Amino acid sequence: MPGDILDNRGRGSAGWTWPSIHPEGRKFGAIAALVSVAVFLLGWTFIAWPLGVLTCGILAFFRDPERVTPRDDSFVVSPADGMITLIQKVVPPRELTANDGTGVTAMSTAPVTRVSIFMSVFDVHINRAPIGGTVRRVVYIPGRFLNADLDKASEENERQHFLIERGDGLQIGFTQIAGLVARRIVPFAKGGDIVAVGQRVGLIRFGSRVDVYLPEGTEPKVLVGQRVVAGETVLAELGQAPLIEGVRQ
Repeated sequence: MPGDILDNRGRGSAGWTWPSIHPEGRKFGAIAALVSVAVFLLGWTFIAWPLGVLTCGILAFFRDPERVTPRDDSFVVSPADGMITLIQKVVPPRELTANDGTGVTAMSTAPVTRVSIFMSVFDVHINRAPIGGTVRRVVYIPGRFLNADLDKASEENERQHFLIERGDGLQIGFTQIAGLVARRIVPFAKGGDIVAVGQRVGLIRFGSRVDVYLPEGTEPKVLVGQRVVAGETVLAELGQAPLIEGVRQ
């Protein structure tokens, strides 16, 4: 059940269940199902079957499985499912560093490590908060729909920036970026909301990328090419900067 406490010493119970479908996707699934049934009743079965497969694909895209989020004040958890495609030192985007007139402290302009997570159409597209705290900024920027796997997508594509601040002043910024197929970024949280680590904060339709800007002095515990799970994979440990190497096999 959601809210159950589990630990690394065996407390709690687990079992596989069908993931629920997020409400944002139910309308699309219903429309596709109705069209499929209507075409089938008209006798066009050669079209109805592919439409039925499409309906299943839409429902699968909007699946919203439960996740078990590790709770530790030093952890930054992954906000997205997908593959780590880029790890680079960059200056955070202006939308997260500029003074917006609200009095909210912005991120520093010093270079930090950016971790990019690419989500294919087969990944879960619900995005989650990497830390718990107050949502200080939600900034939507219209733009292009380049391949989200490209580095320049961070600056040219449609995107939405989040800035979350903990009670001790630590800030994490992350950005939802639309891609070739993605055409809508849907936020679940707004400025001023208080969110828990691993809480659902938005989704992107259909295939996209999330960039996470780690604080200074923190390096990721994940590798390029590694797959991560939103709300579960520990992306980094605050204040830790180890060199971690991996082998593709």
